[in-house]
Amino acid sequence: MQAAPLAAPAGAPSRKKRLELYDDLDIDCPTRKRARSEPQPRPTACLLPLSPLPAPAHEPAVATASRLGPYVLLEPEEGGRAYRALHCPTGIEYTCKVHPAREALAVLEPYARLPPHEHVARPTEVLTGTQLLYTFFARTHGDMHSLVRSRRRVPEPEAAALFRQMATALAHCHQHRLVLRDLKLGRFVFTDCERTKLVLENLEDAYVLTGPDDSLWDKHACPAYVGPEILSSRASYSGKAADVWSLGVALFTMLAGHYPFQDSEPALLFGKIRRGAFALPEGLSAPARCLVRCLLRREPDERLTATGILLHPWLREDPIPSAPSRFHLWEADQVVPDGPGLTEAEEEEEEREVGLYG
Repeated sequence: MQAAPLAAPAGAPSRKKRLELYDDLDIDCPTRKRARSEPQPRPTACLLPLSPLPAPAHEPAVATASRLGPYVLLEPEEGGRAYRALHCPTGIEYTCKVHPAREALAVLEPYARLPPHEHVARPTEVLTGTQLLYTFFARTHGDMHSLVRSRRRVPEPEAAALFRQMATALAHCHQHRLVLRDLKLGRFVFTDCERTKLVLENLEDAYVLTGPDDSLWDKHACPAYVGPEILSSRASYSGKAADVWSLGVALFTMLAGHYPFQDSEPALLFGKIRRGAFALPEGLSAPARCLVRCLLRREPDERLTATGILLHPWLREDPIPSAPSRFHLWEADQVVPDGPGLTEAEEEEEEREVGLYG
C-alpha cells in the first residue's frame, strides 16, 4: 500500500557533520548530524514508495523486539540508529535505519534522484510512522574499515579489485549530480561472505546538486578524510573534488594499513593535511603509488575526477605484477621517495613540485 507523497516540512533541516578527531585506525569516525546553515531545494514529492504503519496517537520510542508491519526490530547497532530486523513471513534478516519522519525527504531524495547501480545499496522497503521513518536494507558481511583494521594492509591485486568497485560507485553518484561528502572506508560494505563484492552502504549525508556547479559551503567531514580545501579559509569548495580526496585517503589506508595523516592534536593533524605531505610504504608498484598521488593532490583542480580514476592503469582488469625493484621504482616513479618518514617527505615536498604522473 502506498501513502500519499510527502510534502516538505517547513524549515526542515538536513544533516551536517562536525569535525571530530580520531587518529586511531581502530576507531571509525562518528556520524553525528546537525542542521545545514541554509535551506536546500527539495522535490515536491517523494519518488520512493512509502508504506504507512498503523500507529497509536502517541508513537513510542523505538524499542527492542518492537513490531513494524511484517518486521520485528532486534538489537540495535551503530549507537541506536540502526537495528537488526527480522522479516517474519520469510525469516530473512535486514538492517533497519531509523530517522525522524520530518527528515523523510532529505533521507529519500538521493535515492529518488540516483538510478539503481550494482555498487550502491538501496532500501528494500520504506515504512513511515507518525514520528519515525524506517528504511530497510539487505544485511551485509562487514565493511572495508573493519577489513583493513583486522588485516592492516591489503595486497595490491585484492586492493585494486575492491577499490575499482568503490571508485565505480563514486563515479555513478557524481555522474548523476550527487556529492557524498562523508566518504570513508566504513561506508563500503561487503554483500558476500567471501568479501569480494562491495556496495556503498547508503546515501546518508549525500547532497543533490541542482546544476553543473558543485560548490559547497558547509564544511564537514571525518577528520582523517577531510580535504585541505575544507580546512582553508575559502568560502566554498568543490564537493566532487573533496570526495576524490576522501577516496584517496581510503586507498592509501588500504595499501598502508594506516591513515596518511595522523596526530593526536587536531591542530597538528590539520596542519599535516594542509601541507599534503605523506610517505607511502615501500614495496608498492609504481601505478599504485601514482594513483594515490593523483588523488591526494593539495589543489582540488589537480586531482583526477571520479570517472578519470577508472581509466588509471592500476585499475586495469588484468592482474597487477609484483612490485619492481627499489632502483626501478625510483627510476620509473619519483612521486614518493622510498624510505623517508613524514618529516623528510614534507621537506622534500617543499623543495620540488611533482607532476601528476611523475
